[in-house]
Amino acid sequence: QVQLVESGGGLVRPGESLILSCTASGFTLDYYAMGWFRRAPGKEREGVSCIGTSDNSAYYADSVKGRFTISRDNAKNTVYLHMNNLKPEDTAIYYCAAPPSAAHGCDGANLVIESWGQGTQVTVSS
Repeated sequence: QVQLVESGGGLVRPGESLILSCTASGFTLDYYAMGWFRRAPGKEREGVSCIGTSDNSAYYADSVKGRFTISRDNAKNTVYLHMNNLKPEDTAIYYCAAPPSAAHGCDGANLVIESWGQGTQVTVSS
C-alpha cells in the first residue's frame, strides 16, 4: 500500500526558508517520478515541482522557479522541497504526489497523480 507522509511546514516570515520532506512507503522510490503540488484557499491546485528518475531532471512552476529546489534521496525513500525567499502567495497546503506507475514521468512541473499524502501547511506572513 502506497503511503506518503509530508513534514516540515510551518509559519515563516517573507524571505525566510523551509524544507519540506516526503517519506514514501509501499513502493520503491527509485523508479518513480515524484512531485509536489499545493492548494491555497480559493485557488486551483497548482503543480509546484516534479523530479524525474533517470537523470533527476527537475521542473518548476514559473511562480517558484529560482526559489524552490526539489531533490530526492532514494536510499531514504524521501523527496524534498527546499523553499527559499518565501512569499505570502506561497501560503498553501503542500502535498507530495506519486504517479500510478513508473511509466509516468513529469509533465513539466505537473504529474499524473495516483497517490498523495495528508499535506503540510505552509504559511508565509509578517
